Amino acid sequence: MKKDLTMRKSTFIKGAFITTLGIIISKILGIIYVIPFHAIIGDEGGALYGYAYTIYLVFMSLSTAGIPLAISRIVSEYQTLGYYNVKKRVFVIGKRIAFLLGLISFLIILVFAPLLAKAVLGNVTGGNSIEDVTFVIRVIGTAILIVPVLSIYRGYFEGHRIMSAPSISQVLEQIVRVLIIIFGSLMAIKTFNLDLTTAVGIALFGATLGALTAYIYLVYKKMKNNHRFNEKIRQVNEPVVTDKTIIKKIFYYAIPFIMIDLFKVAYNYVDMVTVVKGLVNTVNYSTVDAETIYSMFSTWANKFNMIVLAISTGVVVSLIPNVTESVVKKQEKEVNKKINQALSILTFLTIPMTLGISFLAKSIWILFYGNSTFGPSVLSYYIFIGFILGLFTCVITILQVFKDYKAVFISLVVGIIIKILLNNNLLVAFSNMNLPPYYGFITASLFGYLVSLIIGMVILQKKYSIKFEYFVKNLIDIICGSLLMILVLSLVRFIIPVYSDIRLTNIIIITVYAILGAIIHFIYSYFTGLSKKIFGKDIVLVLKRVLIKK
Repeated sequence: MKKDLTMRKSTFIKGAFITTLGIIISKILGIIYVIPFHAIIGDEGGALYGYAYTIYLVFMSLSTAGIPLAISRIVSEYQTLGYYNVKKRVFVIGKRIAFLLGLISFLIILVFAPLLAKAVLGNVTGGNSIEDVTFVIRVIGTAILIVPVLSIYRGYFEGHRIMSAPSISQVLEQIVRVLIIIFGSLMAIKTFNLDLTTAVGIALFGATLGALTAYIYLVYKKMKNNHRFNEKIRQVNEPVVTDKTIIKKIFYYAIPFIMIDLFKVAYNYVDMVTVVKGLVNTVNYSTVDAETIYSMFSTWANKFNMIVLAISTGVVVSLIPNVTESVVKKQEKEVNKKINQALSILTFLTIPMTLGISFLAKSIWILFYGNSTFGPSVLSYYIFIGFILGLFTCVITILQVFKDYKAVFISLVVGIIIKILLNNNLLVAFSNMNLPPYYGFITASLFGYLVSLIIGMVILQKKYSIKFEYFVKNLIDIICGSLLMILVLSLVRFIIPVYSDIRLTNIIIITVYAILGAIIHFIYSYFTGLSKKIFGKDIVLVLKRVLIKK
């Protein structure tokens, strides 16, 4: 029987690599399109796009976020126990629940879009109108009819530790979405002379068409490879499990995941309802400048955070079924090893990336969006949210695997309370210190996520005896290597400028600094033995053979 390469089961590192690669490719596509998209719709259009997308994410969290990860976990659990018939019913029931929740969310968005738009803008005038925001919210709402069921398919594949098909589906989804965003908005404005709101609406509809494409692909892959899903590794007498029990279990596992996504979106929602109002009413920014800064938070700078978060998402998606299997089998040493390895891989990849993007913020911003008064300073600081959020997501997900939902809830609530309490206070504080006032909003988010992260790690250590010594040792080495990288790059800037006012010249600058930074990081990691400790000697040997062949 021939093996379908896209359906091959993976080890943890291989699964994490495949998933992360697919997500990174998807996010790179999501980064590339912003250059023409920003040129087409500008900062006002970016703010409008951000308003709609933030509302969309709230409802996506309610209708989708937790269920695919819950499906992944339950399927992995039943697959390990040998409950194959129950596993199939979990998939069918999951699809029904996802479709129902998606339909309800869509209807709510359709009916209450004007109220949501008014909550976003309040009495602020001079920029986008309530009617504009209402329209784009309703357009993006159509994606919720498809994405929930699509996510169930992804969870089912991932629960079998089959990572390639979901990764490819994400790339396909993003390709279609990007094509609609660029060509749809461009034709709307340049060819048909439509207004900015319509152009943004067409761009947002790309999410719906992209999701539909990915859904069709995964349905086809499942039909073609059903023999893989029906494969029975062990023979056991399956217990009787009712539909009611399965539904309870799905929601029992899903609710904490939903909470995580809701609280993540809550950070964005707090900014959505405070940034523009706070900058206009408290520190006397114009509405245009305030919406420009918010568009950077919600859309333009946030795109680079998505690249950093793509790595943590890939690690987490692979981590869940692997750690779940070890927990079910009560393999405590394996659980400890996988958790430390996941955190080490995550920081190994994201710390130098975060520092590098911050260092090159001005050249990156000019390349993608042109010269900007606020852009480079926003990006240089905002990128650290992506790093902290990635670690936070990983730790909170691990707590969920242990079913410690009380700890998850406590850490999330404390974090968002800190965000709410600090948001406007830090705005004033930074303004009084003659620092960019909008840094207050970013700092509030960093504090909130950091406190949640610390609470989660303390609980894992004290309650579940997870020893983080291995991770901490690696973290110190990673930080030292990353700081060495930045130090060398800081010296190089005396020879090679770190940015150019000529837009395309920044491609060369970024490429040179990125290659040099990567070489420094990996040479340091190789000679200190850090890469071998984190990835294992087999990975290092494979990379050496590949490089030698080349």
